[in-house]
Amino acid sequence: MWIFYAILSALFASLTAIFAKLGIANVNSNLATAIRTIVVLIMIWLIVFTRGEAKGINMISKQNLFFLIVSGVTTGLSWVFYFKALQIGNVSQVSIIDKSSLALTILLAALFLGETLTLKTIIGAALIIAGTVVIVFK
Repeated sequence: MWIFYAILSALFASLTAIFAKLGIANVNSNLATAIRTIVVLIMIWLIVFTRGEAKGINMISKQNLFFLIVSGVTTGLSWVFYFKALQIGNVSQVSIIDKSSLALTILLAALFLGETLTLKTIIGAALIIAGTVVIVFK
């Protein structure tokens, strides 16, 4: 089932890039990011409340809260830089560089989470990086 959600994530991420590029024409990229963030905030809280999932908020540990906050900060920074890059670059090139974070995530997951780096994983990450280089440097 996780693969289905991952595919939907990829689909919506690609649509995000297209709609964002159209939406930031002649708009300050930080303002555009702020508007997008408000929409995401409202949307996700509506989902949480309509599904009755807010009741678990009291059970979040300080450690969980800390890492969720740090994750939020890094997400925000990612969005700020992504929108600025989209505003001045080609969506196909910006998106591929953004998605090359997959290769970096593989490395960081091995370093910080102790996930196993197999030869297959290393080759896959190398191919992601190679594909990024091919697309970005025409």
